Amino acid sequence: MSNPFENRPAIHAESRQAARSTREWQELDAAHHLHPFSDMGSLNKAGSRVITHAEGVYLYDSEGNKIIDGMAGLWCVNVGYARKELAEVAYKQMMELPYYNTFFKTTHPPVIELSKLLADVTPVGFEHFFYCNSGSEGNDTVLRIVHQYWNAQGKPGKKWIVSRRNGYHGSTIAGGSLGGMGYMHEQMPSRVENIAHIDQPYWFAEGGDLTPAEFGLKCAQQLEAKILELGAENVGAFIGEPFQGAGGVIFPPETYWPEIQRICRQYDILLCADEVIGGFGRTGEWFAHQHFGFEPDLMTLAKGLTSGYVPMGTVAIRRKVADALIAAGDFNHGLTYSGHPVAAAVAVANIKLLREGGIVHQVKTETGPYFQKSLREALSGNNLVGEVQGVGLVAGIQFTQDKATRKRYTNAYEIGTMCRDHCFQNNLIMRATADRMLLSPPLVIKRSEIDELVEKAAHCIKLTAQDLGVA
Repeated sequence: MSNPFENRPAIHAESRQAARSTREWQELDAAHHLHPFSDMGSLNKAGSRVITHAEGVYLYDSEGNKIIDGMAGLWCVNVGYARKELAEVAYKQMMELPYYNTFFKTTHPPVIELSKLLADVTPVGFEHFFYCNSGSEGNDTVLRIVHQYWNAQGKPGKKWIVSRRNGYHGSTIAGGSLGGMGYMHEQMPSRVENIAHIDQPYWFAEGGDLTPAEFGLKCAQQLEAKILELGAENVGAFIGEPFQGAGGVIFPPETYWPEIQRICRQYDILLCADEVIGGFGRTGEWFAHQHFGFEPDLMTLAKGLTSGYVPMGTVAIRRKVADALIAAGDFNHGLTYSGHPVAAAVAVANIKLLREGGIVHQVKTETGPYFQKSLREALSGNNLVGEVQGVGLVAGIQFTQDKATRKRYTNAYEIGTMCRDHCFQNNLIMRATADRMLLSPPLVIKRSEIDELVEKAAHCIKLTAQDLGVA
């Protein structure tokens, strides 16, 4: 592929920021900005890293450091940073129609074109899309759609939604309730009713003496047990990420998703795929559920929808569900920025880059396999690494105290933080989730950049192993 960044106009430092020192930026940040998922006391004491600009797969901070972004921002910058195609589309749309709502029997060309394009790239049967601003709002919308669908079917009792422990479905009250992360629930005394959780399919940590195949079936069959406990007439849907993202890039055993789908079909329950992280090419398929071979009724999409350039999310709705919603009359749900014209225009340009630029195909056939092979080879001799999971351009690296028994360290979060700190010092963004290190680089990453990413990741993990005395 040609380099999409080589003809980009130069961006001068004075256009990126005012004439402030790093310390001045940090002091202002500490004085006025509350960060997501952060201990602000310790962060303000240490000082935030100030990112000033980015290009391709690299970030640059206020101290002049060049940092390779192994996480594509927050799993989202699929087409890489500084794509002028997206910036120009956003500017043109802002000058033409910067905003109008899609309430009051009104629409506009960008959201119409986006909806048609999404119908083209999603699997057969997805023809309708409801727009929002994020994955969290998308999963809130999924709840509303599920309830409206069953009301329209004359089955209003099907109110329960089943999800998984250590799943992540966003940070709103509804999204946080759907997700099964205890540390988030502790801060939410008010949670959405009628949500139940079953175990995650995390074989390395929880599989015991079972084979992966046996464990995958056991976890999936918990869904059937939960349905029977609640009563099938009371259960409306099951929701899950095809692979758990924020929970640690946990790939379920191959037996898991076929059994989940069988159970949903048997008991007449909607199957919802949270594709916020996995969608738009991350696994080498357009959507991660295609890699795992199941067919959802609803899909939550965000992040890669616009490659993070502007906020946008949507729920993709299979025909049978959409037909029921349309026949039911008013769907009393919406947001000021549902189908925002600038976001829609950028999403159209982004999806065309992914498709017409061959980016998704390249992840499947070239860079994805190269990344997976390179990462496994680089870590094969490290005693700290128990397994590497992943496909395409996403990977989870499991730390272990003993490979043979899959024994984990009791201070898992401290070890992950230790490795992440080494990454910061070596100009690499690699995320820690307890004792798993996560990589999800921009989909435009080249082989030479994969080599750099893998080399730095292996080095930081080696330093962590040395800290623990297991190198």
